[in-house]
Amino acid sequence: MDTKPQAIGAIQLAFVVVAAIAAYSFVASGRDGELRRTCSAVCAMTPDYAGRNRQAPDFELPDLDGKPVKLSDFRGREVILNFWTKTCAPCLEEMPALAKYAELVQRRGDVVVLTISTDESAEDIRSTLQSVLGGDAVPFITLMDPEAKIVSDVYGTKLFPETWFVDPAGIIRARFDGVRKWDSPLALEFAETWLEPAPCPIAFENRQARGPSGALCDEMPTL
Repeated sequence: MDTKPQAIGAIQLAFVVVAAIAAYSFVASGRDGELRRTCSAVCAMTPDYAGRNRQAPDFELPDLDGKPVKLSDFRGREVILNFWTKTCAPCLEEMPALAKYAELVQRRGDVVVLTISTDESAEDIRSTLQSVLGGDAVPFITLMDPEAKIVSDVYGTKLFPETWFVDPAGIIRARFDGVRKWDSPLALEFAETWLEPAPCPIAFENRQARGPSGALCDEMPTL
């Protein structure tokens, strides 16, 4: 019996299998490379929460001039929400970095920074901002929520500062509890992440990466 055809067939099959494995590995490697690119800042910043299944509750609050402002007014742009109060020392500590961050990210035109203070007096808020920013112009919109109806009752904030990232479609993408290095290059990259056509899919809970791609964060440096 001539076994050459069988041998040739086996070789051809083996070649097809090896080629398929190589192609899959190439595609997987490319996919992992793209995930690393889009998720590097997310992994490094380690948010307390990151996801894509929660719609940001809309709200309306007055600014320091009494003008009503809605979150939905900024639909189509990424919104960075920062909750603070003048009696919160960490809030005031991070405010200069947040102001610098606001100046930089808002140059894009598709990002807006909103801070919400739970203090009662617009004049007190203005005075506090002028003091911590050294008299410089305030580069972000500040809204007033003196009874914490939005900050605490709607968003569930208990401790300050707290910072939320809401994408242009109104989806909550991330939340940070406490002070962060907002004037760092990574923070700028983090804001840009949610403007990508395919943003980082890695979820975070309690600063721990979750989901099928979460292991990628274990291979990356964190702050």
